[in-house]
Order: sequence, then structure tokens, then C-alpha cells
Amino acid sequence: MLTIARSELRQIIRNRMVFFSATVIPVGLSLLFIAQRDAFSQVPTGIGFLAGAFMMILISMGLYSTAVTTLAARRQTLFLKRLRSTAVSDPAALAGILGPPALIGIIQVTAVLSVLAVLTEAPAEIPLLILSGLSLVLMMLGLALATAGITTSPEHAQVTTLPVTMGTSAIAFWIGFTGTEELGMLKRALPGGAATELTINAWNGGTDLIDNLLLLPPTLAWVVIGVLLAKRFFRWEPRH
Repeated sequence: MLTIARSELRQIIRNRMVFFSATVIPVGLSLLFIAQRDAFSQVPTGIGFLAGAFMMILISMGLYSTAVTTLAARRQTLFLKRLRSTAVSDPAALAGILGPPALIGIIQVTAVLSVLAVLTEAPAEIPLLILSGLSLVLMMLGLALATAGITTSPEHAQVTTLPVTMGTSAIAFWIGFTGTEELGMLKRALPGGAATELTINAWNGGTDLIDNLLLLPPTLAWVVIGVLLAKRFFRWEPRH
């Protein structure tokens, strides 16, 4: 698994487009925070809204899209098929392939949120913030496996990833602007909704720990849904 992960990381670094998006997006957001720090510090819904929204954007546009594209590319070159003829188990092979994009996504989010915290205010509950981020990473990895099952090529991934990328980002902004006082159950049930609320609560503070922990099951349910869909649709050989 580690050998596969090292190989994938080298290919990501050599891929100018992926490396560009992995570095420019977080740097660009950080510069935006610096330029608009006074405006961001006065956001009516709190800095937690910005943290939740941008965490969702980074993980969906970075981790999720990269993971789907990578899996489609490795399938097209028959790399996935060759892996199955080795002693490496299926879970270990997928972990090796998806590990580097996940690591880069976590680094991106950590860097951007750190800049936001320095410029505005530190999160009230850092452990809860970490928990929210990790749950989002798991959810997006599960959805990436499912999406890769219906993606025929790396180019096709630009189309198949759009619904989840745009949908989760829209959900994050919807919850950030309107809260969960109305349609709370619906918002939390949507992919990423509960994790966004948890991020906002973790940053702004003032919410009961038990109530926050109850926001984890909806996100973990989407992880299960993603895995079940992946078992149904994922293929190790090229789709035609």
C-alpha cells in the first residue's frame, strides 16, 4: 500500500494541472482572507460559516474531484486491473491510490483554516473541528469511489463530479446563510449538511457537546451510502 501511495504522490507532483490546483487554490483563498480580513471578521453568521463553506469547497473540488479523476485514469491505463493480479488486497490498493489526494486535501484545509484563524478568531472547539473535517474527508472518499464507478475516463470525470461538487458547496452556503432553525432535519440529511453545521458550531462555540456529536451520524451515513454504491458500480477494468 505504501509503495502505491508513494507512486501516486510522485505522479500528482509531476502532473502540472493537479499540482497547480493543489497549491494555487489554497494560496488564493489565503490571499483573499488577508485582503478582506476586516470584512470577514464582521460576517453576521460568524467566522464558522466561512470555515464550513470553504472547508466544503476545498474538500469537494480538491479531494473528491482529484480522487475520481485518478481512479478513472488508473482504470483506463489498466493499472487497477494489474493491481488485482498482485498480492495487494483491494482495500489496500484503493487506500494506496486515494491516500495521497486525501493527504493533500487535509493539508489544504489545514492551511486555509489556519490563515483564517490567525486573521480573525481561533476556533472554539478544535477537536470538534478536526472531527468534522475527517468526517467530510471520509464522506467524499466514499462518494468518489461511487462516482468513479460511472466515470469512463479522466475527461468524463469533469462531468460526473459536477453534481456532487456543486451540490455540496451549495448546501454549505445554504446552511451558512440560513442556519438550521428551519428545515433543520432536511439540511442535516443532505450530503455535507451536518458536517457544515458541526464546523460552524466548532468554530463559533456555545453549543452542547452531545448536540454536536449527534451531527456525526448523518455524515457517516453518507460514507456508508458511498461505499454501498461503490460496491454496486465500481469497476476495475475500463468501462465502455
